[in-house]
Amino acid sequence: MVIKYNFKEIHVVPDAKAFVDIVLSRVQRKTPTVVHARYQIARIRQFYMRKVKFTQQQFHIRLSELLEDFPRLDDIHPFYADLINVLYDKDHYKLALGQLNVCRHLIDNLAKDYVKLLKYGDSLYRCKQLKRAALGRMSTLMLKQDASLKYLEQVRQHLSRLPSIDPNTRTLLLTGYPNAGKSSFINKVSRADVEVQPYAFTTKSLYVGHMDYKYLRWQVIDTPGIFDQPLEDRNTIEMQAVTALAHLHCAVLFMLDISGQGEYSVAEQCGLFQSLQPLFAQKPVLLVCNKTDVRTLDQLQPEERNAIAACEQIEGVRLMQMSNKTEEGIVDVKSLACDLLLEQRVQQKLQGKKLNTIANRIHIARPQKRDNKTRAVHIPESVIRARQAKKSNANRDIQGNVLDAMDLDEETRRLLRHTEEANGGAGVYHYDWREEWRLPSGEEFQFDRIPETFLGKNVADFIDPDIDARLEALEREEQEQLQQEALLKMEGEFDEDELDADEKLVVDALRAKKKIIRGQAFVDKTEKARVPRSKKSRSFDKMDAHLRDIGIDTTALRSRARSVSRAAGVKRGRSDSMDVDMDEDAAAKRVRTRSMSRAPSKAPRGVSFKDETAAVKAKALEKKSLKNLKKNKSFTGRTQTASDRFIGTKRPKHLYSGKRGIGKTDRR
Repeated sequence: MVIKYNFKEIHVVPDAKAFVDIVLSRVQRKTPTVVHARYQIARIRQFYMRKVKFTQQQFHIRLSELLEDFPRLDDIHPFYADLINVLYDKDHYKLALGQLNVCRHLIDNLAKDYVKLLKYGDSLYRCKQLKRAALGRMSTLMLKQDASLKYLEQVRQHLSRLPSIDPNTRTLLLTGYPNAGKSSFINKVSRADVEVQPYAFTTKSLYVGHMDYKYLRWQVIDTPGIFDQPLEDRNTIEMQAVTALAHLHCAVLFMLDISGQGEYSVAEQCGLFQSLQPLFAQKPVLLVCNKTDVRTLDQLQPEERNAIAACEQIEGVRLMQMSNKTEEGIVDVKSLACDLLLEQRVQQKLQGKKLNTIANRIHIARPQKRDNKTRAVHIPESVIRARQAKKSNANRDIQGNVLDAMDLDEETRRLLRHTEEANGGAGVYHYDWREEWRLPSGEEFQFDRIPETFLGKNVADFIDPDIDARLEALEREEQEQLQQEALLKMEGEFDEDELDADEKLVVDALRAKKKIIRGQAFVDKTEKARVPRSKKSRSFDKMDAHLRDIGIDTTALRSRARSVSRAAGVKRGRSDSMDVDMDEDAAAKRVRTRSMSRAPSKAPRGVSFKDETAAVKAKALEKKSLKNLKKNKSFTGRTQTASDRFIGTKRPKHLYSGKRGIGKTDRR
């Protein structure tokens, strides 16, 4: 019988369409694809029979792997079988696996039938059509299993998130009403980090934590809260806890909230304990009264104390008290539960049939006395004198407040080993590392517990190494704002007629400074004011000097400007070259002709640069401006838009490149 199952090893279950695509793609890649004209009919039959057989083998292998990955409810531990039944419905689960199994058999039989038909194929066309029909019917059978495959994929995802629980290892199981302190207890004693919130059903599934006790590894299971109601009325969350109680051999810790501040009374919780009593058979049970920091057992009402006493009288039940907040009694509860479970497991092993076979192979050696002489402990006198000298020196150092603890012997020094033995010994006592924190020794806050979360947020998110500098900057900013508000208030309250000459000067200076600050703030918030083109002062000489600085020849431009200046009142135009000696009428006519032929704002082509650096820079700017226009060109040569359909690889190489010959492995 498989006791422990690793559900995380289950492979991903594809849907029906992806399943068929995987198989047919593999068939296309792993089998021949070309029928040559010289092939005889027998070879053609073998060609298509190989296609059908290989397709059937691929479907069979992949379906078999899928069926073997998922656990069979009859082969796994009853705890897992019932847990799967609670979470996914055992009938639905078996039906989905059964449909895939039937589909596998149908595909096998279908392939056998078409292979028989292909043996009697009399032409290439008939063999090809039989192969096509066989693959089509196999794919149709597989496509009908789409619902089962999707359901199994959901089951696989949920199974992979389940905790890894070993049903046969040493286990502490926490149960009880919601908000009884189960999650807080598992966070205290183990390495788990379960969410704790002040409302019911914070824990909605099983959580597992691990701890060490007496050099052994233990697992602690936190279960969801249970209500005192009939079994058929319990929901899926509660049934997970009931399943764990029914099948796991463990020590049960029933958490009882006696604070009186919860939603459920002590009587209701004791009623749940008595209704779950059949599930506690053959298990050590601890009735843990939690939250004693609010109210202890002695402070309970008589009817509440009687209800707890009735539960305590049940055989095998131990009553304990503890508080998760003050951590009082947590170590005692954990130690007692572990000891009781260890004792019970040892008793069961002694009662088993394997004891006799093991006892025959064990030999216990008992030492015997060599003689009847008494050999007392002998300490040399030099060692005794050295110890006495150390003690006297230690007393003098203590009186002078200069204690050297390393020179004292074990009888005088208080070692960490002594503290460990006084607090339960190894495995129980845990050294408090807060003593090593870099805090002022003797402060009362040194041993305070640092919370990891506060108001649903991580405390570490609020830690800032520059908090002091930022706080100081904020305080300075706040002080400046207060001063400005005081000045504004003072400005609105006083009467200018009552001020003397000096005070009026101060007020005017403040108003001027305030006006400057407002103007600067306005400039910072908005863009810089831009001067309109119509208001800019430009001259031909400045433009000519600028163009010559950047390396552009302006000889033709200057000659054209002189011609335009002669033709006063005529619309300005452009010309590549003008004759200085032509009359004004000809010049005006030529200017008018050029102005009609081309817009004056268009830049001249073929501008020559005297400086090579300016030419390279202009070329780079032109390339950059055209970069976005040339981007995303489709196969039609125009700019690609959102409506264009783009196919990255139109002919996949593994489907269109053919097959490699013998010895050709360098390319496909």
